Amino acid sequence: MPSFDIVSEVAMNEVQNAVDNANRELQTRFDFRGVEASFELTKEEIKLAADADFQLKQMMDILRDKLIKRNLDASCLDAGEPEHSGRRYFQTVSIRQGIDKEMAKKLVKLIKDSKAKVQAAIQGDEVRVTGKKRDDLQEVIALIRGAELGQPFQFTNFRD
Repeated sequence: MPSFDIVSEVAMNEVQNAVDNANRELQTRFDFRGVEASFELTKEEIKLAADADFQLKQMMDILRDKLIKRNLDASCLDAGEPEHSGRRYFQTVSIRQGIDKEMAKKLVKLIKDSKAKVQAAIQGDEVRVTGKKRDDLQEVIALIRGAELGQPFQFTNFRD
């Protein structure tokens, strides 16, 4: 029986490249001249540092732009609240990977409510969808791509 897996993964090497490009843009932008601003990538978090709160917002826009140029979905970013210490402002942006239990339940419910002739099962941090016809599986892929779930999904292991 044909099947595929729904996963949510982010290519960390592309995130690293996007962060490097964003740092390069900060050095060349006129509105960031003389400002100590930087992006720093650690495991699955990006730390933004700047001299003012409004600059953090501009930096988030730069980061989203660089991610999109690298074909990464910007909805994988989960921005924390801006903090400030002395004259410096900081913001931590975490990168969402994997499908948590709540999101997996939403996906299964969405698939079941669509009345498609497929079965969906949660397997750890992915959801496996099986059906008798490839057309039914492609219908489910289109359904999930069209749903606004706040997280990017990829479809892997498409088997006949």
